[in-house]
Amino acid sequence: MRAHALAVTAYAVLQGTAFALLVPVLRALLNGDEAGAARWFGVLAAVTAATCVAYYVQAKQGFTTAVSSTGVLYRRFGDRLGRLSVGWFSKARLGSLTRLATAGVGEINTLFAHALQPLITSVVSPLTVLVVMLFLDWRLGVAMVAAIPLLFLTYRWSTAAVARTDEVVDEAIARANSRIFEFARSQSVIRAFGRAQKENDWLDEAMAEQHDIGRRRLRRTTVARGAFGVTVQLSVTVLIAFSTMLALRGTVDAAQLIALAVLLVRFSEPVVALSEAGGALRMVRHRLDQMDELFRTPSLPEPAQPRSPADAGVELSGVRFRYPGDAGSASAPLVLDGLDVTIPPRSMTALVGPSGSGKTTVTRLIARLWDVDEGVVRIGGVDVRQISGSELTSNVAMVFQDVYLFEGTIADNVRIGRPDAPDEDVAEAARLARVDEIVERLPDGWNTAVGEGGTALSGGERQRVSLARAIVKQAPVLILDEATSALDPVNEMAISDTVRALTGRCTLLVIAHRLPTVVAADRILVLDRGRIAESGTHEELRAGEGIYRRFWEERSRVEGWRFRPAAATGPR
Repeated sequence: MRAHALAVTAYAVLQGTAFALLVPVLRALLNGDEAGAARWFGVLAAVTAATCVAYYVQAKQGFTTAVSSTGVLYRRFGDRLGRLSVGWFSKARLGSLTRLATAGVGEINTLFAHALQPLITSVVSPLTVLVVMLFLDWRLGVAMVAAIPLLFLTYRWSTAAVARTDEVVDEAIARANSRIFEFARSQSVIRAFGRAQKENDWLDEAMAEQHDIGRRRLRRTTVARGAFGVTVQLSVTVLIAFSTMLALRGTVDAAQLIALAVLLVRFSEPVVALSEAGGALRMVRHRLDQMDELFRTPSLPEPAQPRSPADAGVELSGVRFRYPGDAGSASAPLVLDGLDVTIPPRSMTALVGPSGSGKTTVTRLIARLWDVDEGVVRIGGVDVRQISGSELTSNVAMVFQDVYLFEGTIADNVRIGRPDAPDEDVAEAARLARVDEIVERLPDGWNTAVGEGGTALSGGERQRVSLARAIVKQAPVLILDEATSALDPVNEMAISDTVRALTGRCTLLVIAHRLPTVVAADRILVLDRGRIAESGTHEELRAGEGIYRRFWEERSRVEGWRFRPAAATGPR
């Protein structure tokens, strides 16, 4: 970046020098001094050639810097997002994040590719002309210096006037982007519930708001830039009038007057361009502020001296937690309130309880997607906050209720769990998750494209691929969060068989409401209002009079429902 700035500065000085050399060339020509004009023209030609070379060098340096900085920004952007807690992400941020990752990074890099050169040239070239003018005619030079404060104040006013609308415009665009994403991703729900017209209206409102704010900024930008341009041209007009007055008094000859007038006009051109270059710089500053805000957002801290888990046991001791969005509210309820849980290595534990009892929160804290407010979460006897992020990730695998598959093939998505996994491990994971059955019946087999988000596969197939992805990772701790809640009986049975096959291979923590999965657990924990209400085996809890027994009886009644054909009533 420094090399690029120096290259642009050298180009701007050479350009200003070339402008200034017009004075001796024109003065010699107008005075009939052909030999002098030839000499000065030769100097002008040499400086012009050097200016062309300098322009090429700075342009190449600018594009090289822009390409490099693009990669750097995207890597830093992605790394930063990967270190932020999940609680930081929200639907409200998706639109602004998307805009920052796409248009934002591009706008920042236009500083190097396009904006830095006119910005520096708009300042350095006129200053070079000003220095030369002081040597040619100190009176005009002083007059030009006197015009600088007026130009500066007008420039500051014009940029401030436009800047006041930039943030408003950006927020409107972010809202419109979020609305568009929501509209596109929820088409099935919109159409199923006849909300198409209402959603269209909301989308139209967001787009209309963006359009109105954009027009407002355009009007303000036009007025501000116009005012700056008028001020520049007015200053040049006054300077030319002053030069003419000097000529009329005989202190400047006609040839020098024409040459100085040409130089003054050349002086004004880059100054006028400063307004547009300043607008680009202002936009870049706005994007850099947004990027800086992202980089300053506190992330989950990494331990100074990481420790490694001794085994695959999991422990939660005195854990109290409320979600970050509720942290500032003293009345916000704790999701977990003094939770104590011990899960032995290579055992299977089922976590059950009513909605909102904190089951999913437990799994997120084990994986350290958030940090606890009080208490400690341990894996293998080590506080998860003392385990490095990479090692913790390698020790915990998760299968979520809402499965997301990445663009690519079935094989690509399974290998995400462990990209360097040998084919034998991938095949074994596929067998355990019953993905091999899916692959066998698809024409393209492992090379079947799953589509964005896995839309080319059914819900059960996506869940199986997700499970295979977790198995191939070979993590000591495997967490299944409602992995069978929305599956048909065939897929549910397949995944239940997989869970039983994994028993003893790793520490299994299963959140489930389906009876076969719960019964197979070595121990069942019943959560209620953020605490363990009951703990024991299926038989022990079923024999009691608590929450689990009611849960079991309710599920047994529901799963006992059957559809029966209507009795024949004869012809109608």
